[in-house]
Amino acid sequence: MPDMPTYAYRCRECAGTFELLRPMSESGAPAPCPEGHQDTVKLLTTVALTGSSSGPAPVPAGGGGGCCGGGCCS
Repeated sequence: MPDMPTYAYRCRECAGTFELLRPMSESGAPAPCPEGHQDTVKLLTTVALTGSSSGPAPVPAGGGGGCCGGGCCS
């Protein structure tokens, strides 16, 4: 079974927030809060990608920099 995204919601009645795992096709469907209230709104969330690096990003082959690796705009 593929991973489903998590969507965050806020209840306008009790001001509680909650998350649901659901398919993208159901992201806009109504989502009652755990307290049973129906007046909820989907929150906009961001995705953070984390990782580690031991040094600067590698320089592309061909040299010098610029927007295209130094090939046309050094």
